[in-house]
Amino acid sequence: MTEPDYSALEHDLIQLLGPRGVSRDARQREKASVDGARMSPIIAELLPLGIADLVAFPTNAEQIAGVVAAAVRRGVPVTPRGKGTGNYGQAIPMSGGLVLDMSRARAVIGVSGDTITADAGAPITALEQAARAEGKQLWMYPSTVHSTIGGFLGGGSGGTGTILHGSNDAGFVSALDVVTPESDGELLHVEGDEAQGFVHNYGTAGIIARATVRLEPAQDWRGLYASFTDFAGSLSVLRKLGRMQPAPRLVSADTPHITAQLPPDDAFPAGRSSLRMIVDASIVAEASAIIEGAGGRIEDVREGPSVSAALSVLSYNHPIEWLQKSEPGVYFHVEVSGDALVDRIDDVHAVYPGGLLHIEAGHTVPIGMLAGIYESPEAVYAGIEKLGELKVGVHNPHQWNVDFRLQETLELAQSTDPQGLLNPGKLNPDYAGPTKGAIR
Repeated sequence: MTEPDYSALEHDLIQLLGPRGVSRDARQREKASVDGARMSPIIAELLPLGIADLVAFPTNAEQIAGVVAAAVRRGVPVTPRGKGTGNYGQAIPMSGGLVLDMSRARAVIGVSGDTITADAGAPITALEQAARAEGKQLWMYPSTVHSTIGGFLGGGSGGTGTILHGSNDAGFVSALDVVTPESDGELLHVEGDEAQGFVHNYGTAGIIARATVRLEPAQDWRGLYASFTDFAGSLSVLRKLGRMQPAPRLVSADTPHITAQLPPDDAFPAGRSSLRMIVDASIVAEASAIIEGAGGRIEDVREGPSVSAALSVLSYNHPIEWLQKSEPGVYFHVEVSGDALVDRIDDVHAVYPGGLLHIEAGHTVPIGMLAGIYESPEAVYAGIEKLGELKVGVHNPHQWNVDFRLQETLELAQSTDPQGLLNPGKLNPDYAGPTKGAIR
């Protein structure tokens, strides 16, 4: 392997990107070397995991390819980065090297039929706006709406739209233009199943430079805010609401304690469990009747282009983030799924001290984020075993290794990145987690 030559790479990148397109400034390097990993107390205890030696800021897909080619020639490892909204260290440069910040490659190329194409750094909000102008909407919409399309595809796996379509490995991606150490600065166009090999693996087999994703006909969405006296009330209607047709974009609910930590809103009355929906205007009356028939109360129905964004940022792990902000250093979480989240909620809550669940209607079963009071990594892992006994599906987020199609990614990376220069430290077949304990 070529010995890294950072001075030569800096010179190459200045020639390619201009003096403002590359930085060795300490503050820039530190900023580019963190993400939301402090959400995990297990990972937070190990920070910093690595610091960039250089940061590059390409402004289009072709420049992304050129930066990767220059780094490979100089033997420098490359860690790709979107907006840094990931929560578990996947965008941290554990081996130092170059951080490839793609947030300036923001072009939305355009809509063609039922797809839209954009460079990797384009914000999801920009894609949705462009789609809406053509009477379309994104097939999948992330909870972090300002994340980049490349970051969402490389890291995230779901979003609002999951009720109907499942996660982003289930057909959202139509085609990708990727760059690898073996592509010698050329963009490789891949489609269908071949494109899927580069999704959700943190750029370890190839870096997404441009993406083409699916659209569907635009719907007239409403934001429906409801509340119940307790969490059991919200749970009693969650699955029924999720099965409505046309399918909602989101159905989510929180315990009264989590609800109290959300940003202040008149639609979150004190002491009550919040239930929120992104729902087609045609079924607002039906959804309201279901909620009120179960003893719930409609707090507000909102409309306008921002409704999906406003409710999406209160979904997935964001309510747990608000909980953590309200009581710093107290809570951790694990990702959970299964009917037991509704049918055995008291048992689920009892697994961890202070157990609190954020829940959403999923594609086939409810999904959610279970928070608990953090004691030790061992207690986290022991709880995972208990959840399994309750038939709760668990994904342990307290780790940075690729855990989606790992074997397939390893095989692909052997041909695309034989030197292991892409996001090193994130693709380890023998990974056992940052501390002892089972990782699922």
